[in-house]
Amino acid sequence: MTRVLVVDDDPALRFLMQGILESHEFDVVTAETATEALGMLDGIDVVVSDYVMPDMDGMELLEKVRATNPAVPFILVTSQGSERLAVRALMQGAYNYLRKPFDNDELFYTVERAAETRRLRRAEQERALESAVGVRIIGRSSSLRRVLDAAVRVASKDVTVLVRGETGTGKELIASLLHANSLRAKHPLVVFNSAAIPADLAESQLFGYAKGAFTGAVAAHEGFFAQANGSTLFIDELGELPLAVQAKLLRVLQEGQVQPLGSTQVKKVDVRVVAATHRDLAAEVKAGRFREDLYYRLNVVELSLPPLRERRSDIELLAREFARKYSERFGLEYVVQLTPALISELEQQDWPGNIRQLENTIARCVALTTTREVGREALAAPVEQPESSDSTEVPAIDGDLDGPTFQEQVEAFERNLIRKAMQACGGNQSETARRLRIKRGTLHDRLRKYGMTKE
Repeated sequence: MTRVLVVDDDPALRFLMQGILESHEFDVVTAETATEALGMLDGIDVVVSDYVMPDMDGMELLEKVRATNPAVPFILVTSQGSERLAVRALMQGAYNYLRKPFDNDELFYTVERAAETRRLRRAEQERALESAVGVRIIGRSSSLRRVLDAAVRVASKDVTVLVRGETGTGKELIASLLHANSLRAKHPLVVFNSAAIPADLAESQLFGYAKGAFTGAVAAHEGFFAQANGSTLFIDELGELPLAVQAKLLRVLQEGQVQPLGSTQVKKVDVRVVAATHRDLAAEVKAGRFREDLYYRLNVVELSLPPLRERRSDIELLAREFARKYSERFGLEYVVQLTPALISELEQQDWPGNIRQLENTIARCVALTTTREVGREALAAPVEQPESSDSTEVPAIDGDLDGPTFQEQVEAFERNLIRKAMQACGGNQSETARRLRIKRGTLHDRLRKYGMTKE
């Protein structure tokens, strides 16, 4: 539903415009002053504002809205005979203007056209982002749109960006977006995951090393900074870097030079750094675990990704997209549907693992179902144990981090399911594929994968 902000110090006119627009099924919120309106812009699709107001006039409000929310259409309401003012508003970025007195249809059609313009702009922006990143961006929540809009604005500016967010919120996607819309996009994005590298190897991996720098260094190695020369280096989980490496990283950012471990030579590099962390770096600085000077050097622009529990309106969109994705990946002849009860249950959960956890949950539901529709009972259903002794044991999903991975559990279940179906069909692959409701080619691929081609 289109959300419209009506700003007018006249309560009668404010009430009139709200009633007209709500009768056409717009979601309308109102503000008595421009100052009040500035605190209500989150999630707004169209602004309708009077010109004459006590704290600041409509033109000043237009300027502030354009500075912070340039994609939101702004409609200025003026008195009759203010054509010069209306023209000035259009030149400064207003979408349109209304002259008092206006009739009901004029207000409706002006707002409707502005809302359609907003929808088209957003769709065009999303297509551009998805084309650049190569991934479909799913979400309509205002908190997500705000981050995406900010990322697009800063992408072409060659500044360091710090992306904050909990694990699984999509920080690498934002880094890809920033790179794809930058002047460095002709080179590949280089990714360094600090959490995946042992602390004692982080320095040699980031900055490189010379031959003989340490035992096992039989040849010189080009570090991630050198690999990213002319491009963007995404340093994921920045907060995991040891203090000694942080000091050297600061020097590279300030001087644009790297010195490989065990070498006396200094190499010039031209690298844009995008860093990400799930930690509160300000708190890490106070605790002495992160350098304050590096924090301020990296935090030129900060983008904070909202956790999934703060964008619940996106859960259904994401879940249905994951159901489509895994129905296709698992070779099903149809897209598994999610019942309203399941969607409701998903929307009530907090998802500490965020989008990644939701994706794994839907992938599991699709992998284990034998029907075209999945209900809420699938979230609590235990995984059937394989009967054969040579299969990997598959426990119920209980959060045990030392047990089999999600992929191992899915593969074990899939192997056992195919074995049973093949036995029931006397080894007839066509009939087995029909019963499992998958393509025959998909079945053949799975049989080869699990070494079951002779069964």
